[in-house]
Amino acid sequence: MAEMFPRLSMFRIGWRGVRLSRKVTNAAASAQTQRRYSTDVCERDRSLFGLLFDIDGVLVRGRTPIPAAKQCFRNLVDGDGKYKVPVVFVTNAGNSLRETKAEQLSHLLEVEVSADQIVLDKINSSVGFKNVVTIDMLREANPLLDVVDHNRRPKDMIPPSKDLPPIDAVVLFGEPIRWETNLQLITDVLLTNGRPGNPVTSLHYPHIPVLACNMDLLWMAEAKNPRFGHGMFLVCLESIYKKITGCELKYEALIGKPSVVTYNYAELLIRKQAEQLGWTRPVERLYAIGDNPMADIYGANLYNRYLKAMHHTRAQVQAQGGSSSQVTGDLQCEASNDAKHSGRVMVGGSFDHRLPEGCSSILVCTGVYNHDQQDLPSDTEQTVTEQKIFHGHRDFRFDPSLTQPSFVVHDVRDGVELVFQLEGWSLQ
Repeated sequence: MAEMFPRLSMFRIGWRGVRLSRKVTNAAASAQTQRRYSTDVCERDRSLFGLLFDIDGVLVRGRTPIPAAKQCFRNLVDGDGKYKVPVVFVTNAGNSLRETKAEQLSHLLEVEVSADQIVLDKINSSVGFKNVVTIDMLREANPLLDVVDHNRRPKDMIPPSKDLPPIDAVVLFGEPIRWETNLQLITDVLLTNGRPGNPVTSLHYPHIPVLACNMDLLWMAEAKNPRFGHGMFLVCLESIYKKITGCELKYEALIGKPSVVTYNYAELLIRKQAEQLGWTRPVERLYAIGDNPMADIYGANLYNRYLKAMHHTRAQVQAQGGSSSQVTGDLQCEASNDAKHSGRVMVGGSFDHRLPEGCSSILVCTGVYNHDQQDLPSDTEQTVTEQKIFHGHRDFRFDPSLTQPSFVVHDVRDGVELVFQLEGWSLQ
């Protein structure tokens, strides 16, 4: 789905990567449990943590819930349906409103999920967009632009084109239904500098800004193999634009997992839930559970690197007599500056509160990564898999370390049980 918006100045995000590898850590889990807390310590002495869940391939496959997910969430709430720890759902799917997604999850998981627990990759009119033009509006105004499907062509008289305001930016939300229509009309917009009804007289480059949400090449539904995601649509659009112009399609911003800004927003929701639970101490750790090494694992590890950098910088500022409020979220650091073509990375506002110490990544085998296709190594020192083909976005560099999960488990229930064991909490 594509929409056109007035020109914006937005953050750039980046990441690099593509080889998944990590130790499977039963021994490490046991060791960490001994170092932390036992289940019989009082509540105020326990470590405090939050959970970040991907949805597709972790909790559901299409519209079908993964069996382990229901039992997992029954254990995550008490007898009154109240969550034992803060829980946020972080998905790159932007095909619905937060309220709708929350209602769907409540039905599928049989626990109450609120809109305040949902992080989508979607940006919309609620953040200030006006004068929106959709692909359907563009096609209706210029009926001769979309001619691949003969049944959709004008039949008799050629209808006149309707005037639309010049398009100043293109925002790509997710994979469209009619790829040929979207690829053709978006290319028309870029080639004509936002005036697709006009002839192309010269190359307008750089082209008008393009912002893309969701870079997932593949995602997992009910089928036995992954399905094309929005990242695949972007590959097509990039290839077409370069073939026609000889120039690279440039992005003003790439939004959604694995961007740091997505996890910063998820951490904000975790913090709000912790307050609602009556926690008076800050959340110390986050655990992100996902099925896609290129989005979920990379994103969690990138955010973990960002958190470490923020804590290091804050400590330096305080050691020099400064205030922690001087450490701002638009800190340009290695944790965020990972895109080949991106410049300064905006990752949030100032952080007066205490950020979590880190974010651990947990890979499940029920989605894009499937142990039936790739057996887990018997030697825990071996890597989980050796990714030979790059499935990340074109603008990201290769960084093997960020594709290595902290833990590998069979399904989401095993993942949550592992986390509670590590933190010394009882899940019963």
